[in-house]
Amino acid sequence: MSEESVPGFGARSGWSREQAARIERTPETVAPIIYPPETDPAPHVHIWDTWLLREPDGSFATIDGWRVILSLTAPSGMLPGKRHDAAEIRAFASHDGRDWHDVGPVFDGGALGSRQWAGSALYDGDELVVFYTAAGDADEHDLSYGQQIVAATGGRVEAGPERVTIEGPWSHEVILEPDGERYETSAQSRGMIYTFRDPWFFEDEGERYLLFEANTPVPDGSDACGGDPIQQEFNGSIGLARSPTGDPTDWLLEDPIVDAVCTNQELERPHVIVREGSYYLFISSHRHTFAPGLDGFDALYGFVGDSLRGPYRPLNGSGLVATNPENAPYQAYSWLVYPHDEELLATSFFNYYDLGPLGIDDVGRLPEDEQKRRFGGTLAPTLRIGVDGDRTEVLGALDHGHLPLPGEALPELVLGERSKEGYGAF
Repeated sequence: MSEESVPGFGARSGWSREQAARIERTPETVAPIIYPPETDPAPHVHIWDTWLLREPDGSFATIDGWRVILSLTAPSGMLPGKRHDAAEIRAFASHDGRDWHDVGPVFDGGALGSRQWAGSALYDGDELVVFYTAAGDADEHDLSYGQQIVAATGGRVEAGPERVTIEGPWSHEVILEPDGERYETSAQSRGMIYTFRDPWFFEDEGERYLLFEANTPVPDGSDACGGDPIQQEFNGSIGLARSPTGDPTDWLLEDPIVDAVCTNQELERPHVIVREGSYYLFISSHRHTFAPGLDGFDALYGFVGDSLRGPYRPLNGSGLVATNPENAPYQAYSWLVYPHDEELLATSFFNYYDLGPLGIDDVGRLPEDEQKRRFGGTLAPTLRIGVDGDRTEVLGALDHGHLPLPGEALPELVLGERSKEGYGAF
């Protein structure tokens, strides 16, 4: 991706309309079909956005043989489309990266906001630090959609031979809010969705950073997007903050590292992997958040650059890394990529399936029991992705919720032949 200039905003990496117009399904970018798992590790809750408990260097933390993931959850009795209105962060633990047991809610009260949205988790020495999005205001009567980025510190992971527990006392502190200049405030928003969320911790060359999803301010009367006010509403960006002290509660906003003004409104859950000196930046985005005139998918998108601050260019020419099959376009969402030896692995959640000709907007008009039946609400099969420079390829998938550590053997790939199960190696 060339470094482009969005009028009024200076030079930075941009995801251009020309690049996004190249998005198309190919054998290299389509994920295998997903079927429901034989067992659900937590049938009492909906599970969606999920992230790994990581060491400061980005590696998957192991604590006395346990690995831990954190997920957004809501009671499974809720309509799936309402789950964000009651989201809380829950932890799950596993000895083998396959069988996950429910640790329970991460916080014992005191979390900020009326509900918590996605973030990241750091095992810093023996302290658990959770960065998350506080949505709305605590104790509000009517739900609001303001967003603040929060650090929760003081947590401890207690690991025994049979199970894991997470304990406080926790301290919750707002660490980032939009400045209205580099990052749009909710009062400035003209778009369909306001974003200032999804903090993701990253340590690079001795410095500590947070990446996050945001929007670039586009004032009325701007000549961005040829002056088209509708196109200007699609103004997603990937924000950056740096800690001058290394303290997980001390952060300074810096310029965005990518914006998508005129292209896409929502660049969700940004995260970075460094591989052979290149910085691979990944996001998730929806079909409906692309600007008018562009046809994207619910998919994993990615970019590559020579440093954290870029400039970045889109992987595979368009940014598309992995998407759902045409006959199951909403089967998975919210991918998180991590390295595994020569491959990349991408975990996500099992979203809506068995929709037939229905679109995502039709789901809310189904009977309530059908809305629940057609929502997976659990961990999806883990994608295997090959990477070579600025090209990637979906190689196949592991089982639902299988999250191996580096060095763990993966099934041998049989190139050119998809598994009869639909999501095995091919």
